[in-house]
Amino acid sequence: MEQRNENKTELKMIKMSDVQSQTVDWLWYPFIPYGKLTIIQGDPGAGKTTLILNIAARLSKGEGLDNDMKVTEPVKIIYQTAEDGLADTVKPRLELAEAVCERIMVIDETEKSLSMIDERLETAIKQTGARVLILDPIQAYLGGTMDMNRANEARDMTKRLSLLAEKYKCAILLIGHMNKAGGNKAAHRGMGSIDFFAVARSVLLVGRIEGEPDLRAVVQIKNNLAAFGHSKAFRLTETGFEWIGDYEITADEVLGGIAPKVNKLEQAKKMLRELAETSTSVQSSEIFDMAEDLNISKRTLENAKKELGIKARRIGNSWYWDLDKVKPE
Repeated sequence: MEQRNENKTELKMIKMSDVQSQTVDWLWYPFIPYGKLTIIQGDPGAGKTTLILNIAARLSKGEGLDNDMKVTEPVKIIYQTAEDGLADTVKPRLELAEAVCERIMVIDETEKSLSMIDERLETAIKQTGARVLILDPIQAYLGGTMDMNRANEARDMTKRLSLLAEKYKCAILLIGHMNKAGGNKAAHRGMGSIDFFAVARSVLLVGRIEGEPDLRAVVQIKNNLAAFGHSKAFRLTETGFEWIGDYEITADEVLGGIAPKVNKLEQAKKMLRELAETSTSVQSSEIFDMAEDLNISKRTLENAKKELGIKARRIGNSWYWDLDKVKPE
């Protein structure tokens, strides 16, 4: 008598003609998409948690870090941490960042520790309407029997989280410590199995900037959904956190402890200040040509213009930059 295979999965086919096309919805373009997994990784003490808490604080107020973080209303966030005390570390840091703490929630792990395949994650997202879920660090949420260095286990865990993110259009952020392997390949110095890196749609590297003890870089090292974003930077200050924005640095420079080449933003400001010494008004096309000769992008030049308080005005069919009131160093 033929035995039935109780574990056999019924074959189901999907015609692509039945699939409804959708565009990617972004929390922070092109770094953090909704409905997907994003990894934020770096060495211990690099500033990952500081960055993510300040992002959470801004979102709770309905604000973004910059113009690419298009937030139209306050966002509810679930933040799980296994390294810092809620009362003596997390809450004071959120208060320092002026967060609306009512919108930042934590799943109570008093009776049972949470894992990344725990059913409470889905229940919490569903009940609270959270648009962002943060696990910090992901190494603490593997569960007792799971090994993140084994490809099949890592892929299974991240696949479940990926489906959860997609189902609720929630941005799931996995914060991870990098391993101690040598070399400058971020994918191989990531959080164990390369499969974590493979399933995530965006991966950000947070690290120190050689020669700038207070600055931290944010460099995108993977993006499956859009063009790579421009590297960013933030400053750790006595009051906590200051967002700098665009910064000229590569992942190799961050990982290798190499001082970045001349900061393009500072180079652009220097160029404009020197131009202001001899001219009070210059046609914008000439300035863009000068910047291009120095390999300074238009975006970086516009940021320099803004920081120096330069205004543009139109004369006839041409635009001019007024340099007579350039802010001094």
